[in-house]
Amino acid sequence: MNLPNYFLADLPPEAALSPSMITEACQTLKRNRERYLASRSTYSIVALLADLAENWQQPEFSFRRFALENARAVGFTRPTLARGLDQFFKQLTRENFHAWLVQEFGDAKRLDAPSPDGQANRWSMARGPEFLVHIAAGNIPNPTLTAIITGLLTRSAQFVKCGSDSTLLPRLFAHSIYDADPKLGACLEIASWRGGNDALESALFAEADAVTATGSDETLDAVRKRLPLPTRFAGYGHRVSFSFIAHEVLHGSRAKKIVAAAADDIVAWNQLGCLSPHVIYVQSGGETSPDHFAQLLAEELERREASEPRGEISPEESAAIASRRGLYDVRAAHSPETTRHWRSQDSTAWTVVYEADPLFQLSCLNRFVYVKPVPDLGAMLVGADAVRRHVSTVGTAVSPDSFQETAATLARWGATRVCPVGQMQNPPLLWRHDGRPALGDLVTWTDWEMGDGR
Repeated sequence: MNLPNYFLADLPPEAALSPSMITEACQTLKRNRERYLASRSTYSIVALLADLAENWQQPEFSFRRFALENARAVGFTRPTLARGLDQFFKQLTRENFHAWLVQEFGDAKRLDAPSPDGQANRWSMARGPEFLVHIAAGNIPNPTLTAIITGLLTRSAQFVKCGSDSTLLPRLFAHSIYDADPKLGACLEIASWRGGNDALESALFAEADAVTATGSDETLDAVRKRLPLPTRFAGYGHRVSFSFIAHEVLHGSRAKKIVAAAADDIVAWNQLGCLSPHVIYVQSGGETSPDHFAQLLAEELERREASEPRGEISPEESAAIASRRGLYDVRAAHSPETTRHWRSQDSTAWTVVYEADPLFQLSCLNRFVYVKPVPDLGAMLVGADAVRRHVSTVGTAVSPDSFQETAATLARWGATRVCPVGQMQNPPLLWRHDGRPALGDLVTWTDWEMGDGR
């Protein structure tokens, strides 16, 4: 499959970008938006995206097939990428889009025309930014694809700046949009350069009405400082996630199902997303003890490595895992009652560390996970207090009777998403990223009050 040169990211590697090229691309996008996108109905955009999502789930769809054939270039093995694409695109249904728009705006047509606001003689309308810039992270593709979707729904011309090694899947998604509707595709640009290119980024930011950025807190701070004062900014920085397994669910076949679900969270996108668990807290006192849970999890990850291998990682990442394993070799030798660990043989493919200390511990990722015992939910929250302001998702396995109380406790503590174990890296389309409305943060509202006719 030969991708045509529709986007800057399609240019050969030796092609050099210049500030004037960036400025010209931005202005072309704005003109195309006015011609082809600004007057499009929400229904037509949703219909196109839903149909496209169905195509992306079909094995013979050319763009999906090309992505899977080049999975290593995306950074994952073929089975891991296939699962990730299926989980993402199956969320993009007409029903889910409608529910998302209603959740954000109260009316799915609020971006099309004025709507009554529930009070006599009061109406309102939301409008998206004319030109939207996305600064994309490169660890997993979902946030970038979602950013493109939000831009289409808000009728924004958009420029996606990817990391230098993470353009393939955003390019393929953009090409699939162009293939389905060339006029819509002409309102989108994909480009790539190494961060810190002041000349290119200054040209880009000068044209932007709104900027979204995903990455480290340092990256967000650097972007925010360079934006003109009126430019709207939505940043998604460093976040961590963990799980809580209650003792009452750890019995019989249900315990095995929960272990399998926990493995799903670790294997999905190789544990690289902010929604992946670093630590699995297991409540003591159940039929399955926390250390036995860790052993069962290790056995499950060994099975997953056969069916859905992690794949290659960088020498630096492998070295970090090997170094951390060495640390726990020493600890386990001196205190086997409080520290145990299991690992893949002759590789760094997966690692499970059981540690009695309940303090939250950052993982090396790439399928390296901690299992820690706690007496109850409160003790877990004390153990995780150091990362309280950075927690995104908490996966839970608790009894149905206690779920609402558990979720409310976690919400008051600061978690912005609570979900079942096994779904951590599969948030619904309606998810409020970091507790903020993804569409609502981009739009500007116009309110008007009608007179009484006097």
